[in-house]
Amino acid sequence: MAIEWLKSAKADAEKAADDAKTRLVVEQTLAKIETHGDKAVRELAEKFDNYTQESFRLSDEEIQAIIAKVSDRDMEDIKFAQEQVRNFAQAQKDSMLDIEIETMPGVILGHKNIPVQSVGCYVPGGKFPMVASAHMSVATANVAGVPRIIACTPPFNGEPNPAVIAAMHLGGAHEIYVLGGIQAVGAMAIGTETIEPVHLLVGPGNAFVAEAKRQLYGRVGIDLFAGPTETMVIADNTVDGELCATDLLGQAEHGYNSPACLVTNSRKLAEDTMAEIERILQILPTADTAAVSWRDYGEIILCDNYEEMLAVSEDKAYEHVQVMTDRDEWFLDNMTCYGGLFLGERTNVSNGDKVIGTNHTLPTKKAGRYTGGLWVGKYLKTHSYQKITTDEAAVKIGEFGSRLCMLEGFVGHAEQCNIRVRRFGNKDVPYGTGAE
Repeated sequence: MAIEWLKSAKADAEKAADDAKTRLVVEQTLAKIETHGDKAVRELAEKFDNYTQESFRLSDEEIQAIIAKVSDRDMEDIKFAQEQVRNFAQAQKDSMLDIEIETMPGVILGHKNIPVQSVGCYVPGGKFPMVASAHMSVATANVAGVPRIIACTPPFNGEPNPAVIAAMHLGGAHEIYVLGGIQAVGAMAIGTETIEPVHLLVGPGNAFVAEAKRQLYGRVGIDLFAGPTETMVIADNTVDGELCATDLLGQAEHGYNSPACLVTNSRKLAEDTMAEIERILQILPTADTAAVSWRDYGEIILCDNYEEMLAVSEDKAYEHVQVMTDRDEWFLDNMTCYGGLFLGERTNVSNGDKVIGTNHTLPTKKAGRYTGGLWVGKYLKTHSYQKITTDEAAVKIGEFGSRLCMLEGFVGHAEQCNIRVRRFGNKDVPYGTGAE
């Protein structure tokens, strides 16, 4: 039996048409910000968020007043989650060592891991206040040692969300702005009269934010191309339909275009999952969103065996891949293309999204084929250096270098090597006489 789609998503051509519309809107909006700066940002904030202030940047007094609205329990939970994220980020950073080695007598090579000097963190919050995104972007940048961290989040129900602002502040943001969407990302990358541009943009967002980051890439660095949330459940008959349906819809509620896919070798599990999805959608408070995502982007793929299940996963390279089988470690050993991996029925994508400590900003749209997700290393640049400390090494390297330059026809390059061979290989000729 060939791989069978029991449920398919909307056609790729329809998705491409949606993407084309998004590209045009973003291009025009970024051009306005480039031309009109703060004026454009203010107009866009009023249009899309119905929000305007004399300054979108929160003062220290405003931050403290907003944070005071957070309950003690919520603050305790935020601090717990940030501690998990910081602990894992610190362990990752500790694994990235500066090195210096002597590759041959007198030749020293090394590299240093240097923090990016400024970063703009986007924290979504128009529909759902994404408190966790502040941990993932701001706190991780802080662990990396970034000296200027600015953070933007849209208003929630017409005002700054206290929990999000608290998470940004506790995470270590130096500047906090109540700005959302394209205008936030554009202002951070392009700069305005009141916002100094950054070197790197990070953080998830909707399709417009993701496209804005794509168009701004090159002007600034970005963490990755992060589009709508994707989740794949790889499962066999060791789990039930209720668990699979819950995990699929739990991520489909992110937005109207969040792909959710079940890959299984059990027809019974596939049919039970579909039935459970219909049942849960009758009672899920976010069903108005999740149902649309499931209708347009949901898939159920029936395979003959585990090798086919692996092949489907590798081809799709989804952002979140949850494995619940009798051979989870086999999938861990063999999977190469994904964003984040969640192993066993005791764990789930929400753990990674909110609290467990791994970063939830992950590659989508098959970007997992060539990049991992946001981590402390994204904020660090590895720069190499070299030095020659003996005359003998200068001559030896220079001789090889000169010949290799001439092999390529670069005479000027070769002379950079030759002058050092002559100077450091013949100590009887004084420098600067022209005789060397």
